[in-house]
Amino acid sequence: MDKKTGVIDGFDIHSIVGLSEDEAALRLKRDGYNELPASKRRGIFNIVFEVFREPMFLLLIAGGTIYLVIGDTQEALMLLGFVFVVINITIYQERKTEHALEALRDLSSPRALLIRNREHKRIPGREVVRGDTIILSEGDRVVADSVLIYCISLSVDESLLTGESIPVTKITGREDMEMSRPGGDAQPFVYSGTLVVKGFGVAVVKKAGADTEMGLIGNALLSIEYEQTILQREMGRIVRTIAVIGLSLCVIVAVVHGAMQKDWLNGLLAGITLAMAILPEEFPVVFTIFLAIGAWRMSKKNVLTRRVTSVETLGAASVLCVDKTGTITLNRMTVSKIIVDGHVYDIGDTAFPIEETLHEVLEFGILASQMAPFDPMEKAISDIGLNKLSGTEHIHSNWTLVQEYPLSENLLAMSRVYKSPDNDSFIIAAKGAPEAIADICHLDKEQQLQLSRNIDLMARDGLRVIGVAKSEFEESSLPQEQHDFRFQFLGLIGLSDPVRNGVKDAIKECYDAGIRVVMITGDYSITAQKIAQQIGLASSDQIITGEQLSSLNDLELQNRIKTVNIFARVVPEQKLRIINALKANGEVVAMTGDGVNDAPALKSAHIGIAMGGRGTDVAREASDIVLLDDDFSSIVQAVRMGRRIFANLKKAISYIIAIHVPIAGISLLPVFFNWNLILLPVHIVFLELIIDPACSIVFEVEPEEADVMNKPPRQLKEPLFNKATLTYSIMQGFVVLLVVMMVYTAARYLNFGETDARTLGFTTLIVANMCLILTNRSWSQTILSTLNCKNSALWWILSGTVLFLGLVLYVPVLRELFHFCTLHVGDLVVCLALGIISILWFEGVKVVKKNRNRYAAPHHP
Repeated sequence: MDKKTGVIDGFDIHSIVGLSEDEAALRLKRDGYNELPASKRRGIFNIVFEVFREPMFLLLIAGGTIYLVIGDTQEALMLLGFVFVVINITIYQERKTEHALEALRDLSSPRALLIRNREHKRIPGREVVRGDTIILSEGDRVVADSVLIYCISLSVDESLLTGESIPVTKITGREDMEMSRPGGDAQPFVYSGTLVVKGFGVAVVKKAGADTEMGLIGNALLSIEYEQTILQREMGRIVRTIAVIGLSLCVIVAVVHGAMQKDWLNGLLAGITLAMAILPEEFPVVFTIFLAIGAWRMSKKNVLTRRVTSVETLGAASVLCVDKTGTITLNRMTVSKIIVDGHVYDIGDTAFPIEETLHEVLEFGILASQMAPFDPMEKAISDIGLNKLSGTEHIHSNWTLVQEYPLSENLLAMSRVYKSPDNDSFIIAAKGAPEAIADICHLDKEQQLQLSRNIDLMARDGLRVIGVAKSEFEESSLPQEQHDFRFQFLGLIGLSDPVRNGVKDAIKECYDAGIRVVMITGDYSITAQKIAQQIGLASSDQIITGEQLSSLNDLELQNRIKTVNIFARVVPEQKLRIINALKANGEVVAMTGDGVNDAPALKSAHIGIAMGGRGTDVAREASDIVLLDDDFSSIVQAVRMGRRIFANLKKAISYIIAIHVPIAGISLLPVFFNWNLILLPVHIVFLELIIDPACSIVFEVEPEEADVMNKPPRQLKEPLFNKATLTYSIMQGFVVLLVVMMVYTAARYLNFGETDARTLGFTTLIVANMCLILTNRSWSQTILSTLNCKNSALWWILSGTVLFLGLVLYVPVLRELFHFCTLHVGDLVVCLALGIISILWFEGVKVVKKNRNRYAAPHHP
């Protein structure tokens, strides 16, 4: 910010030094973060207590108890030892998830614009400390209890604290004033959690964190919401169904085995073994980890996921509705052209002797802007004006700001009214959309025609165009509307805003992924069309303006919107109609927004995307996602990650179902064939120690497949498992069951001992399990093709599995506990070969599908 800006009403914002960074750091360390008391973080003992309530843990305890009763102390100690392993794995998974969610909470806290070391900067609201100087504008959420040292037309919604629905006006106070309770008009205090609905203010923080009024009330308002997704509800139904069936079978097995063998304790042990084999305790773990860690990974890509549901929805997005300014463009505006009295002046980056003709339009452009502009357009005008007009009579440091007339849906212009000590009249500066400025200046038809030609001249260069006007008013009381002033048109200012690098490639990536991109802007049609051509937007010759939009009924808009991708001269309130029309056509809509008036449309969209850099807190709170860098390319990356998360989740669940089929079958069949149990509880636990990290870690870190953005979006209500997917998962498990049972029965038929048969069958099952992990990494690429894809967790799991299998086969104590025998090299080769064969059919299915789709063209909107 240029320090040569003037003083308004005796208040010079640039004279404020603010806290130093060192002092702020000391206060933060001493007082703690500016956040409300939230629910305590779960400690290790809390997690352990929750593990004690898990069905798998209770089954382990029950199994160990039965072994103690029948006198098998070694088996009992082995099972109880596994309890501690399960506890450690659960603690690791829970703490990893909580760390990810805490990082998201930190990012999603309200932001604050403040002054430190004379510099304006935005920081997370939780890092604000007592004594900080904060700047408040329309749409901001107040981050701490503060006293106003300057304000103009400031109104604040304090209903969160007082219950009063009408915003209260604020006045300027003194820094040494003590805070009082909220409520009533004409108070110089603002309170944490309240919302600025109008005006501008500068305040000094007096209380933060738990000391604020919000903290005293004790309402811990967390930004991140945790609600059940469609997939979670679907999987909840599956888990409940499997649990009911599984528990019923367990009872039947216990009764049948006890009755046939006349051994009720072993019958109960058989029932427990089957329960451990069937109960799908991995499902909730997988969902929690995938969604939470997925949201955390997105935050590393500058995409903050405020609602976990949006992780699931992102992969289904079929339309991206994006703002031009700041999302497609850099939002770093510079004044490129000025038109005064029909003469065009090119403004370059190099120093130039500014024409006297331009002084007045820049003078009133500055006066019509905020005194401490944060808006890039106002900053650009202030920067060039203050640079070129410094030291002249066109900088008015002693003028008093009296009133503001804000932008409205009906008039896209704003005015600021000043009092000069050298003039008894009010002086008014106005800027806004050129047609709005022409309206309040009451230009005649010839002047409007010339104005249109000048606007088109600038718009063809892709410039954003604003008009500037001035007026004087001599009456004692100001009118209600800007129209009541007699304005004089001064000129047009054209601002350039370059397109972001990578946007054109990101647009193409969207089209390859079957995603349509719709650009919505307040700029002129010609400007929007120019930018659309630069970025390769489809159908750039078709445009709907805000005026045309108002004339269309809902049905007409639904028909027109099928082929139109550019909306120009649109006001924020019209975005809601655009979103609803797209939704009515069956589209899954993601939409960007940054202003207070964007909130309804952000709420209505399937995925509301707020701007983190320039967006208001209101927009952030209405959104599902916050774009931390305001970059369109980040949205596309978020869609890519959303698709990856859904695909990997599907692979993990497929693997869980597939591996549980042979485990359950091997536990169930011996009971009905009157055999001794093949799998004992200790074997089930061994398998679970492979399955749990495989489904929750290996598949979570699996990179996306090469064609993830070459497929059309999935349907929003598409189930995680259709009939084909579920059939393939069950068939994978059934073939493994068939092969393992073939090995076991062949060993029995060849008069191998029971221990030999169990060892051969279990080893084959372990090999088949590893192959199931490998084959489910991709349902389109073969295992050999995926071996080059980096996944360090995979190799740790596979190496650990081989190591532990070797230990239980060749360490005598462990071999005895597992009721195994030693396998020779030939035996191992047979188990390895048959384990691999059990999944070869599915590899063949992939090859057939790949050849069938080899020449399929990518989908385009």
